[in-house]
Amino acid sequence: MPICAQGHESADDEFCDVCGLAFERAAPVAVAEAEPAPPAAPRPCPSCGAQLDGRFCENCGADSLAEPVPAPVSAPVPVPAAPVAAALTWSVVVSADERYFRAVKADGGPDADPIEFPPFCPERSFPLVGEQITIGRHSHTRGISPDIDLTGPPEDIGVSRLHALLVPAGEGWSVVDMNSANGTTVNYGRTPLKPNTPHPLTEGDRIHVGAWTTLTLHRT
Repeated sequence: MPICAQGHESADDEFCDVCGLAFERAAPVAVAEAEPAPPAAPRPCPSCGAQLDGRFCENCGADSLAEPVPAPVSAPVPVPAAPVAAALTWSVVVSADERYFRAVKADGGPDADPIEFPPFCPERSFPLVGEQITIGRHSHTRGISPDIDLTGPPEDIGVSRLHALLVPAGEGWSVVDMNSANGTTVNYGRTPLKPNTPHPLTEGDRIHVGAWTTLTLHRT
């Protein structure tokens, strides 16, 4: 039982039953107030980067607590390849030219009578590659092996062993007569080219050598 300040026992724990004095109560234990948390550092908006004052961005309205939406991955755009410049390819086609043969027979006089036009002469094609292309007939004894060998069969005996040259000229070619015995003409002309002098050619030009041989220039 509680005892008051006068030493009386009392059944009441607030006031003494004998003298009526109030019992002293222990002072409440003061609870220390917690220190206020420091203000949160400003956060940037995950959408536009502006500083947030709350959950929703005042600049763009984005919800800062929403799950970020991954940016779509765009497929790579195919880049067309740069066009490749096609290299010019030149060649000559060798054939028996009856029109040229008739002109030679008409100009040749009696010496041209034994010459006959071949009954069959398949066309042959020669690519033009290098610094110079020699035209003529093969000779073991003289060590001549022309790039365009017109030895035959059939053989045009009017073609010299080293008759002419084809040499590059800009994007095309030129023909040079190598002081041949019977000369070189172009495009059915009857005046021989000046020896050792380049004569420029264009696509489709015809070079005439010997008695019936024509070389036609082609470009692809």
